Parts: sequence; structure tokens; C-alpha cells
Amino acid sequence: MERIALDRREPGLRAAESRRSSWHQCQPTAMHVAYLLLTLGEAAASLLTMLVKGPDSPIIDVGLHGPLDTLRGAAAQVEAAGGSGIFVSEAKHDAFVPLTAVAERTRDITIGTAVAIAFARTPMSLAYAAHDLQQLSGGRLVLGLGTQIEPHIVRRFGMPWSRPAARMKEYVAALHAIWDSWQEGTRLDFRGDFYTHTLMPEAFSPGPLDVARPPVWLAGVGPRMVDVAAEAGDGLFIHPMTSIAYRTEVMLPAVAGARARAGRTAPFTIAAMVMVATGETEEALAAAVAATRRQIAFYASTPAYLPVLAHHGWEGLHDAANAGMREGRYATLGDLVDDDVLHAFAVVGDPRQIADQLPSRCAGVDRLTMTMPSQDADATNLALAVLSSSRT
Repeated sequence: MERIALDRREPGLRAAESRRSSWHQCQPTAMHVAYLLLTLGEAAASLLTMLVKGPDSPIIDVGLHGPLDTLRGAAAQVEAAGGSGIFVSEAKHDAFVPLTAVAERTRDITIGTAVAIAFARTPMSLAYAAHDLQQLSGGRLVLGLGTQIEPHIVRRFGMPWSRPAARMKEYVAALHAIWDSWQEGTRLDFRGDFYTHTLMPEAFSPGPLDVARPPVWLAGVGPRMVDVAAEAGDGLFIHPMTSIAYRTEVMLPAVAGARARAGRTAPFTIAAMVMVATGETEEALAAAVAATRRQIAFYASTPAYLPVLAHHGWEGLHDAANAGMREGRYATLGDLVDDDVLHAFAVVGDPRQIADQLPSRCAGVDRLTMTMPSQDADATNLALAVLSSSRT
């Protein structure tokens, strides 16, 4: 039986809706509906309309990076400025420690991981972390999960890797089995192909949550992971290395199709991250653009994003960027990214211009998360400037 996810209007979203600006509504395109009418029938087209019909205006979240001190100081500022949520990535730092500080310094906004690396942990260890943070935050956590890629899981984390889509689907099922055991006091008896959890003495159970369990959003780009998100998750987290065209022409129809085939009708969130290159001076903006070009080229070097590039006929960028990475030419990778590619994956301009452009990036999504590559030191102030501009 499918679990009904938390109403997205619980504390963080309810507060966001009370602070809405006049940014435009996200709507499904006629192409989406026509595609599904032809392939999956009227019911699936209706489901797609339900899935991608955004709220009255896009919900704008802020993606923050960096050490604990950075996030501790930024959290209350972002909430006070009207941000709807704060999402923390996992690269140089663990996501859950700084997110705990964010939870303690905010009251209403959504907090979440964007994303935590699932396969670097067992389902049990992640279940504990998410349970405790959900309790601490009063039910405001979104648990965003991603797979990472094989070299990192095996060589950096020392964990097993195989069949990532099937493993992630089972991982989510294991999380729910563990949470069910704690919430309902039932015997834990989860046996899968990748994970087995059959021991939960009372002394090691944290017991039931006072709030509903956190929604699980899964990151995906390729068709198999998008299907897993649609079938097993409460939402899809769309990577910033995803263009509007790929999102609306490939990913959203795939989500609607997978959910229709699985008979899923529970609430489902489409959340997209968007790269932002901004600065309040010409010099700062130029530096941000250069950093964003390098970040796009780095992503382009990875086979996982080749389908996105191929959708635009940019396969050559993958080949060139991949060769550059193998040859250690990271400093000049950004030279491979021309303006067409830059603007396909990033919004560029001063904070006022960013605020004006963000609504155009909301096609088919419920939430947008701003992320600023290589701008850790200035990201908070720049995000605050964008939020301030959006309200004027």
C-alpha cells in the first residue's frame, strides 16, 4: 500500500505561501499533455497536469554550501528575507551536522538535503539521522537523496556499488520499513537483494515521531533513476545540470508515465536546482560566470549528464570536458562552455536580474533552489540580495 506523504503545506510550505511574491505561476505545457494523450491516454495526461501544475507562484529555496559556521549565520537571515527553504549539499562537509544548526536557528522554513549521498551510508544509519532531525525541526525536513557515482562510493566511501536504480528503490523501502518499526512498534523484518534489517531491540529504537516522517525526494537525470523517484519517492530532485528543454520534454513525461503505471496518486513534488551566476559589481559577476562555466564543464565531463547534452546536440562538449578532466586541465575547462550552454543551465546577471529571470526557470516544477557554484563566501549575501529584489 502506498504511503501518503506529508502534506507539502506543513510548517515550511505554509510559511512560504504566506510570504509569496508576485512571481509567475508554473504551468504544464500543451506539449506535455499532447504527448501523454498520444502515448498513455487521458488519465495520464490529467495526472501530468496535476503533477506539474505549480503553486500560485514558484517557491524559491536557497542552496547553501560550506562549513557549520557559514550555515549557522545564514539560516535566520534567509528565513527573515522570505526564503522558503534552505537546502544543504554534501561535498566537503556532511549534510546533517550543519542542517541541525539550520533547524535550531529557523522556525518555519523547509530544511533539506540536496542531496545526501545514500550509498555512503546504510539505510539504518540514515534512518536514525533523518528521524532525529525531523523531530528536532518540528517536521520541516525534506530528505533529498542521491546515488553519487561508482568511483566515489567505492573508492572514497569504501561502500558497495551495483545496480544503482534497483539499489536506491530498495534503499527507500528499507528506510520506510525501519521507520514503520519505530513508529508502530512492529517487528523489523526487511530482507532485500542489497540490504537486510532484521534486528531492532527496544533499547535501540528511538520510538515514534511526534510529526509525520520526512518526505523522501530522489535525485535523478537518466530514465531509470527518474522512474525510481516516481515509483518510490515523494518527490524528484532535478540536478542543476538539467536544461528546461530536457526537463519538460523528457523528465516530466517520464515521471507522469511511471506514476501512472505504478498507480501512484499521492502528493509528489518536482523540485529543481538552478545554477546562479551573480555579483553586485562587474568584476564579481565576471568571476561568478567563470566559476559557473567551470562547474558546467565539470558536470559535462561525467557520463551521467550525457543524455542532457545529447538532447541539445552537445555530445562534443562531453568528450572535450572528459578529456580535459583526465588530463588535469580543470582550470581551463570553462573555456569549453559557450554562452548558449551557459544560459541553458544557469541564470546570469546582477541580483535584480536574477530575481526577474527565476520565474522563467520554473516550468513544470513546484520549487526552485538557487545554487551558486564556487561562491561559498558570498552566497548568503547574494541570495539575500536576490530574495530582496524579488519582493520589490
